[in-house]
Amino acid sequence: MMKKRFLLLFVFVSLLISSLVQAQVATKKKVDELTDEEVTLFFQKAQSSGMTEAQIETAAKAQGYTAADIARMRERISKTNVTGTKTSDESTTERVTNGEVEKDEKKAVDNTVDKLVPKKVYGDNLFNNQKLNFEPNLKIATPKNYQLGPDDELNIDIFGDVLDNFKVRVSPEGTIKILNLGPIYVNGMSIELASERIVSRLRQLYQGLNKPGSGSSAQVTLGNVRSIKVTLTGEVKNPGTYTVSSLATVFNALYLAGGPNENGSYRNIRVIRGNKLIRTLDLYDFLLRADQKDNIHLQDQDVIRIGDYETRVEFVGEVKRPMVFEAVKGETIKDLLRYAGGFTDKAYTYTFSARRNTSRELKLVNVTQDEVATFLPQNGDLYTIGTIINRYENRIEVEGAVFRPGIYAMEAGLSTVKELIKKAEGTKENAFLNRATITRRKENYDPEMISLDLGKILRGEAPDVALHREDILKVYGLDEIKEKFMVNIVGEVNEPGEFDYREGMRVGDLILMAKGLKVSASYAKLELARRIISHGAGEPGDAKVLIKTFEIDGNLQLGNEGSQLVLQPFDILSIRRAPNYEEQRSVTINGQVNYPGSYAIQDQKQKISDLISMAGGLKEDSYLEGAKLFRDSTTVGVDLNLILDDPNREENILLVAGDRLEIPRQLQTVKLTGAVQNPLALSFKSGASLRDYISGAGGYLDEADKSRAYVKYANGVSVQIKQFLFFHKYPVIKPGSEIVVPEFPKDRKKGLSTAEMIGLTTSLASLSLTMITLINNLTK
Repeated sequence: MMKKRFLLLFVFVSLLISSLVQAQVATKKKVDELTDEEVTLFFQKAQSSGMTEAQIETAAKAQGYTAADIARMRERISKTNVTGTKTSDESTTERVTNGEVEKDEKKAVDNTVDKLVPKKVYGDNLFNNQKLNFEPNLKIATPKNYQLGPDDELNIDIFGDVLDNFKVRVSPEGTIKILNLGPIYVNGMSIELASERIVSRLRQLYQGLNKPGSGSSAQVTLGNVRSIKVTLTGEVKNPGTYTVSSLATVFNALYLAGGPNENGSYRNIRVIRGNKLIRTLDLYDFLLRADQKDNIHLQDQDVIRIGDYETRVEFVGEVKRPMVFEAVKGETIKDLLRYAGGFTDKAYTYTFSARRNTSRELKLVNVTQDEVATFLPQNGDLYTIGTIINRYENRIEVEGAVFRPGIYAMEAGLSTVKELIKKAEGTKENAFLNRATITRRKENYDPEMISLDLGKILRGEAPDVALHREDILKVYGLDEIKEKFMVNIVGEVNEPGEFDYREGMRVGDLILMAKGLKVSASYAKLELARRIISHGAGEPGDAKVLIKTFEIDGNLQLGNEGSQLVLQPFDILSIRRAPNYEEQRSVTINGQVNYPGSYAIQDQKQKISDLISMAGGLKEDSYLEGAKLFRDSTTVGVDLNLILDDPNREENILLVAGDRLEIPRQLQTVKLTGAVQNPLALSFKSGASLRDYISGAGGYLDEADKSRAYVKYANGVSVQIKQFLFFHKYPVIKPGSEIVVPEFPKDRKKGLSTAEMIGLTTSLASLSLTMITLINNLTK
């Protein structure tokens, strides 16, 4: 019993370990291999669990993900555009009223989502742009306010009557040394002051240097600049001490350190020198106006401190730059909108909502357009700018049978039906004035239709009708409210078809519209089929179509009664072919005749023998038994020997247009195809039988169906082997014949089954016994 329990425990532990290993392998999947659906599922699970960002990262590391994997996951979540907010149509905010949850307006974004999906802070891309470089330009002229220090290199050029050059470096003590002169102290001096001091000392060696009339001058310039150390501290992405060029500015140092971090201020960057605040930098001045007045040059041991932001707000919706902005004390929503680029052209600016954090919960605040200049933002505010409604406050429209259909602004002097028709420059000639319609929206915005007598309104016989905004006045045309009238012409005209009916149209007009009569047209027996329209009157058995038969003059003269027959809508005019009209027809004869080619059929009685006569008769080497007649891609088997011997025979058939008669020369081969050992063509031998030719082809194949073999003669006629009991009658082989031996079908068994063989044997035995009995009776 103990062994059994131990065995069950061992199996359970093994299965548990296996499942854990599989879960670990399944969980530790490369972030780049995750699909968008898997990223979305991960985000939703994290959101619903209520875990903080730190807890989610800890759980991910426990599953084997590295810090780089977590960073890529953040990027995937941002690119997948997974948010905890709902769309504007379905997002709501829940509030408790009388113990029940009432859905109202938008649901606030969860704090966990805010952390998982990083929001775009205005100015952050200035330091995250890899193509942007804030390295100082070392090839520019030395700034006037540049202060010299240790390791700076000075170029001293003396020119004029005296030529000389010195390259000196500022020592750690702040001095430079020139040959035969004592040390010159330049530390902390601008390049101009240092130049005056150096030239003054050089006059000990070069009298009158840089004085008028002396003939010699000196110039002091800055060569290689020194490096300085600056320290960045506070809310910076990469704090620490950096070695930079002495020409570097605050922007250079900020770029090297990656700029402010997620809590850093973009508007409170302080430069501290010697424990004294010397400048406060606001990056928004540079971002908005390219103002670099506070982008001062740094000095050795300067400290740049980025403070914490105090107020950050977010704009979403219809602003040109929807992102997070930092506000300083005293700024209003109007100032922040300027940072956001202002409203878009579709923004609803009459009022917008602000989601605000309180000490206990969230609340909504409405900001009207009059309050924008005075409304003070608070940290965490979320301003949602909606889109204007796709509706017009003063739009009316007219469409249909007016000269200027379109949309108009309802205003003074344009607010009634009659005024709108006048604005549209009146109704067209084909306007149906007995009835027009106005499509109008009711208070619940359901559509309704209002009918009016437009003719009476325009004539002043009925009162004018006032219009409402969004009204659509429809004026119908006569062609819109009736079936389109057509007439049809078929038969012997150049372009038969359907044509628009015109009042007063006559038969001759319709023929002209169809591009005139063909040569084959009959001027008699024209037929006109006309509908009988009773609109419900009359009996069901009454005729529905009236047929008129008449004649016309081929010249379509106006005086001809038939040509002047007036048409009505939906008439169908049929023009027949003349009974005595016949188009030229031809047949072709090729091969062994004296004059091969194409020949016209003169009448309906010409036959094959007549065609041979027209072709000048046969040549000496013609092979009549191989002649073929082709008609409509079909081979007609003919026997010219019989036809020419007796032209009155039935085989001498009448010719049809397009017939082609082929008469070959004497053929001397016999072709074997199908289930024979060696399909080939053999020379014809007079008197040779079918079996002789089969032997010449190597005999039958095993799968040959001998009973269905047949001979196809040169004229296309085929004859099958005839069989009665054990007797076979083989067709006569002629020159040009083809012996065809088919194969047994694959789904058909070859030979007789045992039962069939027994039945056949029994039948033969019975037949033999009957014949013997009959013979015995006859011999008695």
